[in-house]
Amino acid sequence: MIIVGIKEWVVPQDKVFFDLFDRMAQTVVSAADLLVDFVENFEDVKGKCHRMKQIEHRGDEITHEIYEQLNRTFITPLEPEEISRLASALDDILDYIDGTAQQMYSYGITETDDQMIELAKLIQLSVIEIEKAVTGIRTIKNPVLIEERCIEVNRLENVADNVLNHAIMDLFKTKDAITIIKLKDIYENLEMATDKCEDVANVLSDIAIRHS
Repeated sequence: MIIVGIKEWVVPQDKVFFDLFDRMAQTVVSAADLLVDFVENFEDVKGKCHRMKQIEHRGDEITHEIYEQLNRTFITPLEPEEISRLASALDDILDYIDGTAQQMYSYGITETDDQMIELAKLIQLSVIEIEKAVTGIRTIKNPVLIEERCIEVNRLENVADNVLNHAIMDLFKTKDAITIIKLKDIYENLEMATDKCEDVANVLSDIAIRHS
């Protein structure tokens, strides 16, 4: 009976954690894809926000499952702190993507603009790189490949910084104070999602270095 318990702790959990992270990364990509569609085709806003919330809830469930596995697993394929940090950082991306979409709906935004679309596409590009890097930590046969993905996420975050700066500069040339407040919040939260992508990249880079 004890032997079976140990096998359940050790052997399956290598696969379980990586499977969960793969699912979480895929969920984040789904949210980013929907975000791009949301800002490019700003229609059926309420319906798309509902779909986004469903994706966010799915991510919460996966994150909860990761923590549950962590709490009951004796030996893990990565350090428990690494697992916790990665799960939390991936969930943060989802929260910002969902939160910004819900914000746009609650603010009563009637149309999107080029800056929102560009920031959403930068988020999408970032999470695609993250998904590839997450897949790579299963075996870490090629840590350089993981590091390259992480460097690209960092580059995309720098681009998003520049987009945000220009968007706010243009925004403050307008006169409508309420619109300025609303759009500034939205721009900043979209850019913050790229910051969260960079946080994930930093965690993945640390994992690749430590376990290669």
